[in-house]
Amino acid sequence: QVQVVESGGGLVQPGGSLRLSCAASGSIFSMYGMGWYRQAPGKQRELVASIIRGGSTNYVDSVKGRFTISRDDAKNAVYLQMNSLKPEDTAVYYCNAFPIRYNWGQGTQVTVSS
Repeated sequence: QVQVVESGGGLVQPGGSLRLSCAASGSIFSMYGMGWYRQAPGKQRELVASIIRGGSTNYVDSVKGRFTISRDDAKNAVYLQMNSLKPEDTAVYYCNAFPIRYNWGQGTQVTVSS
């Protein structure tokens, strides 16, 4: 059964922007927090950004100042605004609970290339 559905990925030029969306089930969204994860080719999946129920956010160093995670409690939705995108941001992006993770969705592909 589907727990999260990611969308918004695509092909974008370096320096461009994308906004990823995550539709989460209530059981997942009601947990401590949510996070965006990504897996680039040949690399392990990593936590990119997290947001807890109180609103506190954290980001991996490589995206600080460029990415912003947010949530809409009424819609059980989590977003990732990505600005000033770089080729090294290319990856499949996943949404899941934080810090305890559940089943992974299919993710959404983000490709940054000229």
